[in-house]
Amino acid sequence: MIVLSVGMPRAGSGWYYNLTHDLIMAAGGQDARQIRQRFHLQSILTEVNCNIGALTVRRLSAVMLPALLGNTFVIKAHAGPTPYAKLLIRAGLIRPAYIYRDPRDAMLSAYEYGQRALQKGRPNAFSSLTDFESSLKFMTEYVRISEAWLACDRTLHTCYENLLGDYDTEAGRLVRFLGLDETSPAIQQVVNKYRPEEATREQKGLHFNKGRTGRFREKMTPEQQQILAERFGPYLKRMGYAI
Repeated sequence: MIVLSVGMPRAGSGWYYNLTHDLIMAAGGQDARQIRQRFHLQSILTEVNCNIGALTVRRLSAVMLPALLGNTFVIKAHAGPTPYAKLLIRAGLIRPAYIYRDPRDAMLSAYEYGQRALQKGRPNAFSSLTDFESSLKFMTEYVRISEAWLACDRTLHTCYENLLGDYDTEAGRLVRFLGLDETSPAIQQVVNKYRPEEATREQKGLHFNKGRTGRFREKMTPEQQQILAERFGPYLKRMGYAI
């Protein structure tokens, strides 16, 4: 089986992926990075966190081979669910867990992260977000993707703000979703390793920043906040975020 850890960008997706990955390994699953090497999937599962990219038939079929041979492992994605992905989910071959965040904070974080990298001379995937308009266009697409995952059956939905503020409850939900033994010392060791106060330490592939929620209210103008309220209003209301 494949566990698909999906996240809205800058919503603690690296943190969420590594927590999920290590829980599966503690329960006897495989290290996804070793799967990538053993099955020559370097062009399919990229970066340190084994990001599959778009959930196309070609990419999903390639990673299904080791799963069908009896390996359980965790891969990462930011893309939306495709018809083929939904078919594999319904068949029980993929188990998806999705993490989301207030898109206004995620948008601000993506912009700042990209600009910091640009200033250091090491541009990243977010460095093309040069202003409010480009950042808004970027996040609008990921809100659409978020809505698709929230509507996808058999998917665990995790709120980043809840994972940060009520870690034990949300980590427990993830453990139960994965069908693991909450009382296992190995499982508890992983849960404790990824507590927010521990995850601020430098851990390869974690991409975790202990940021404050609602920071967009300090950094964005009233006019920009109004645009975001209009663009994302229905989503924000449905997800319980204050407008």
